[in-house]
Amino acid sequence: MKEYSPKEVNELIKSNDENIVVIDVRENEEVAAGKIPEAVHIPLGELPAAVNNLDKEKEYIMVCRSGARSGQATEFMGASGLVAVNMAGGMLHWEYAVN
Repeated sequence: MKEYSPKEVNELIKSNDENIVVIDVRENEEVAAGKIPEAVHIPLGELPAAVNNLDKEKEYIMVCRSGARSGQATEFMGASGLVAVNMAGGMLHWEYAVN
């Protein structure tokens, strides 16, 4: 499974590449404490229903608290024919802005 460091994810976000989408798979109460501003919130349990609405031309960076659930999401997305990358260490290692 491919992974990006939080620093690499921050650099990709700052590059304004429209083909990069950050998806936060944490639960609502976790996201309420702060998420990456550019991230789309799709809880892990809702990902199977949402996957058919995602653009196969984009690269998805999966984020959770520690990297475990986003790793599962990355594997699921790949099996669904999408390009997905896990953010290593999750939000525990994110040192940049949140909202």
